[in-house]
Amino acid sequence: MRGAIRRHAHDEEEESAFVSMTDLTVSFLFIVIILLAFFASQLKDDQTVPVAEYQRVFDERNALRTSKEALERERDRLAAENAELRREVARLEEELRKERTNRLQTYLAAVSNERDRILRTLRDRLLADFPDLKEIVSIEADALRFKGDGLFASGASRLAEDKRRVVAAIAARLNELLPCYTFGKAARWQAECNAAGAVIEAVQIEGHTDASGQDRSNFSLSTERAIETLFAMSGREPALLDDLNSAGQPVLSVSGYGRLRPVADNASERGKATNRRIDLRIIMYTPQNVEEVERIKDNLRRGLTGTALQ
Repeated sequence: MRGAIRRHAHDEEEESAFVSMTDLTVSFLFIVIILLAFFASQLKDDQTVPVAEYQRVFDERNALRTSKEALERERDRLAAENAELRREVARLEEELRKERTNRLQTYLAAVSNERDRILRTLRDRLLADFPDLKEIVSIEADALRFKGDGLFASGASRLAEDKRRVVAAIAARLNELLPCYTFGKAARWQAECNAAGAVIEAVQIEGHTDASGQDRSNFSLSTERAIETLFAMSGREPALLDDLNSAGQPVLSVSGYGRLRPVADNASERGKATNRRIDLRIIMYTPQNVEEVERIKDNLRRGLTGTALQ
């Protein structure tokens, strides 16, 4: 009997322990269900996406990523192509600069040749008129040179009477040549006489003396000789004063250098005679760039005058 009571008590204890474990498990599951229900209640419709929509966005993202990569490759290609084009532009600009420089140099060379031709033509025509001037007239660099004793008496600023005919002939020959190289109402440019499109800036009558005497008197004498020559030439051919340069100024001008620009040694009488001279210097207009060359040629063709030349 006592043993039966003990077994019954043991069975009750085991059953009590089993009931406790079951209650705990049920309670835990209940809590989990409550939590799941709570979290489910927190989800909103605008925070959820249908699978199809998600897949569409996912595919679009991938497509955009692929497009971005393609654009980056195209960007790199264009950058490389742009760099190559910049190098090509630089090369072409350098070629153009050289070509323009060559065109300018070609023009300047043609102008120099044209000046030499003018001087030779002027000399040859004078010598044809006055063969005895052969020892007096010569071409030196950019000037037609007349020994001073050939036109003026020693120490005198007035032209020798028998030489006025020579100065008149110089004026006449210049009047034939200058209109093709100058502007103004007398201008008559033609390609036949001036294919280079050269323009005369100045025809400068320069007076020079030897080293004898005082500088003040030598400067006065050389300048007076130049002025005397200018008046004699313009008196014979008044139209010479209508020949204008690119600035709209008469090309005829004068200067006196006294003894400062000798071309021979003043220690000998021969050298002094050479230094006593009149130089008829022809100064050509020298453009600085190709644009000026084209402008000056266009002005010659159009026969512009005065301030219209600028």
